[in-house]
Amino acid sequence: MALDPKSAATIAKIAIQAVKDDETRNKIIFISMAPIISVLLILAFIVYILTNPLEMLSSIFFGNELSQIKNIRSQYGYEQLINANDKSYLESSGLDFSGLSFKDGSTEVVYYNQADSRWKDEPYGMTGTIGRSGCGPTSLAIVVSSLTDKKVDPVQMSRWAYENGYYCEGVGSYHTLIPEGAKHFGLSVEGCTSSEPQRIIDALSAGKLIIAIMAKGHFTSCGHFIVLRGVTADKKILVADPVSRTRSEEKWDLSIILEEANKGADAGGPFWIISKS
Repeated sequence: MALDPKSAATIAKIAIQAVKDDETRNKIIFISMAPIISVLLILAFIVYILTNPLEMLSSIFFGNELSQIKNIRSQYGYEQLINANDKSYLESSGLDFSGLSFKDGSTEVVYYNQADSRWKDEPYGMTGTIGRSGCGPTSLAIVVSSLTDKKVDPVQMSRWAYENGYYCEGVGSYHTLIPEGAKHFGLSVEGCTSSEPQRIIDALSAGKLIIAIMAKGHFTSCGHFIVLRGVTADKKILVADPVSRTRSEEKWDLSIILEEANKGADAGGPFWIISKS
């Protein structure tokens, strides 16, 4: 049945209006969604920067500039990510150090190892693990558990450190973790430099413990927190290395400790003398 011209024109107008309404609706939806999409993109960009700092910087800087940035980060000791093939990490991985303590110094020291099978794969931050980058909270856990009546293990300490902003994502712990963390758990803290060897000897002789941030050398290829736990009669230093029981059972020349301590440390380091309040 053929349509008369008037009916055909009316149907055509309705169809055109429907198409226009659909286009208008799509524009409204797009305009209303645009702010949400923008916020999501900004959040994704921020997360990328936090979790991939060097990759992000490499897209901005090239050659010498990026090398200098890596060098500065390493010098300041924030890069505490242990290589998965590191000898000390492999030596400790999968072992259980339950109940281990050192009694050959003035203070009995509870020993925790960040690569302990009980927590090496537990998270530290959004992308890190205790085993690979938890030397800071593990060292602090050793000291707190040894000098107070609280037993705080690396899992609990890593959670506390992350929740309170002491973890630099994908890199390691800020140096402020040590003095501020020790004070939080009721301990006294004094900063100490590499030019004060007698203060270190006197503190250890008095039963105090010292957390040190080390640079490249015998203890690390980048940055690494360890605990100085005592001194022998012939002035050798006893340590509790949170990734190596072997190094923890050796006696160290003070000169090595002083020479390899991170000279670029902040927050009063590279040594923090910690004692009961």
